[in-house]
Amino acid sequence: MTSRPIAPAHAALPLHETVRQLLLSVRSQVRQSVNTAMVQTYWQIGRLIVEDEQGGEKRAAYGRRVLEDLSKRLTDEFGGGFSVQSLWNYRQFYMTFSIPSALRRELTWTHYKSLIRIDNEQARDWYAREAAEQGWSVRALDRQISTLFYERLLSTQDTGKQGVKNEAIANIAKEAPPDPRDFIRDPYVLEFLGAQPAHGLYEKDLEQGLLDQLQKFLLELGKGFAFVARQKHVRVEGEDCFLDLVFYNYLLKCFVLVDLKVGKLAHQDVGQMDMYVRVFDEQYRSNGDNPTLGLILCSERNAAVAKYSLLADKPQLFASKYQALVPTEDELRAELERDRALLESRC
Repeated sequence: MTSRPIAPAHAALPLHETVRQLLLSVRSQVRQSVNTAMVQTYWQIGRLIVEDEQGGEKRAAYGRRVLEDLSKRLTDEFGGGFSVQSLWNYRQFYMTFSIPSALRRELTWTHYKSLIRIDNEQARDWYAREAAEQGWSVRALDRQISTLFYERLLSTQDTGKQGVKNEAIANIAKEAPPDPRDFIRDPYVLEFLGAQPAHGLYEKDLEQGLLDQLQKFLLELGKGFAFVARQKHVRVEGEDCFLDLVFYNYLLKCFVLVDLKVGKLAHQDVGQMDMYVRVFDEQYRSNGDNPTLGLILCSERNAAVAKYSLLADKPQLFASKYQALVPTEDELRAELERDRALLESRC
């Protein structure tokens, strides 16, 4: 009687599932390795900057001049990721987390960018610990900070603490499941690895397709639109923001900012666009240009809403100009619905 060979432990799993689990495991390891290397590198850069400052004189002027020179040299050799603001962030990162052992491997550089803005050391440590142990995304961390989760827990009596926690858990649960592709599309990761981020890396496939069609649609209207930028990078109080589309209308003599939201319009979206418009006016508007126009488009399966964020407090002269030269809500709604149906039919 011949004995049967012993099957490997994973033999019960289909080949596809076995290979799939292997790839997921390796990708997780690669992601963790890149993240750990990036966080530690930025911490070390911050340390070197602080140590160099300690050897100079006239701190403020010296530090600014050194960072500007360092930024230029590093950018020329290594590309993005070394603006003066980025170097300042690395410096602040080291000064805030001066003990290497305090760095948590579960947190990304983007997590730490949010944490270093918290002045209260106890609150900062608590948010870092909770974000690492609970697996908070950057968006979840920012939400808990902005809603003063830690402070509300401290000020709430024991009987009410669970209610505050339940509220936070419910908000996190509303988030869409993380997409593994988001990591390799992260502009910070791309900069760190020396890759050149293309605009297509920042958007989900459907949203990207809609933006492609929208850009073409506005240019084909022929009402004075000239294309300026895609995923335009602007900085707002140290934050990195990316505008979906930027045009200049030479008939209106103003910039036109377009932001696409796949979903319902929220009041935060209007406030965000208003901020973008004000920043753009301050940083890019020249003498002779009219006020920048912000256009928010919200696309759902059966609805699209266009909002002109600044019409409420601008003279009617501008309102009439905008209405005459910028597509109407009906035109935009029809275009978005047509393009969305076309894109979904190809999936």
